[in-house]
Amino acid sequence: MTDEQRRAVITGITGQDGSYLAELLLAKGYRVWGLVRRSSTPSTGRLAAVDDNADLRLAYGDLGDSSSLRSLINEADPHEVYNLAAQSDVKISFSTPEETGNSAAIGVTRVLEAIRSLGGKARFYQASSSEMYGKVLETPQTENTPFYPRSPYAVAKVYAYFITRNFREAYGLYAVNGILFNHESPRRGENFVTRKITKAVARITAGQQETVSLGNLEAHRDWGFAGDYVDAMWRMLQHDEARDFVVATGESHSVREFCELAFGHADLPLTWDGAGEAEVGRDADGVVRVDIDPAFYRPAEVDMLIGDATKARELLGWQPRTSFAELIAQMVDGDRDAITDRS
Repeated sequence: MTDEQRRAVITGITGQDGSYLAELLLAKGYRVWGLVRRSSTPSTGRLAAVDDNADLRLAYGDLGDSSSLRSLINEADPHEVYNLAAQSDVKISFSTPEETGNSAAIGVTRVLEAIRSLGGKARFYQASSSEMYGKVLETPQTENTPFYPRSPYAVAKVYAYFITRNFREAYGLYAVNGILFNHESPRRGENFVTRKITKAVARITAGQQETVSLGNLEAHRDWGFAGDYVDAMWRMLQHDEARDFVVATGESHSVREFCELAFGHADLPLTWDGAGEAEVGRDADGVVRVDIDPAFYRPAEVDMLIGDATKARELLGWQPRTSFAELIAQMVDGDRDAITDRS
């Protein structure tokens, strides 16, 4: 490592976004430190493409432990810190509101305070979320749209957003929020609806499953590819001025549309049944592919999200490269390939 080599810390490096960001930064010649929560089972599978890179360092720690954060930032002496760690499942946040708040809200404060107390030199990126808009007050949503959070997760993210701005304004830290709309990939966690759908398609194709149970098919989201979105994160920390940005495709699609494209990519007949749903034909064997189960509805639903990323396009030169259909094809193919590899 030379004195000129850029250094970065990534919390949540073992997650979907963390793994893509690590690959991007290492390809740019960075030395990367990743914060990893101690677990009894391996959690670094998403880092397989870079786990033998000499410029990658992993350290155990937790957003709930200030000492581990200070120790890592002190050791790495980073130019950039990307905070991607949090309990990020919206539905689960209703069951675990305290844990969600501790990681997604107070944890952000701990990272910021560690940076500040160690000199405040590192530029800081906070992973904010379109879920903060919740019951949207305007469409599309921009950096100036008021927040109306509808889940403990979204409430925690609103806190994190404003504490990041507070440290920027109060202490002069280069601290920014990336308000990312939904972004998926073959590395998405299996508890998220998009991956639940594509994995079900793969298993149905392989004869391992017949039906997938889903909740609200009419929820609309602005879905992009996580690999595109980490490039926007990096660009935010290279900008001359610390500013907050929306990152989105500007298109909104329903969960129903996601299902139709996923099943269509695998040439599977798609049938619906369940609460309030009319049947749309059945296979000769009578199989219903998608069942609607009210248990998967959220206590407070977010109906429509669509982002306006004009500011990121004009100031950062960023725009999404992967279409909605291409994203779904990647995810379905990834899950089908995984089943084949295990066979």
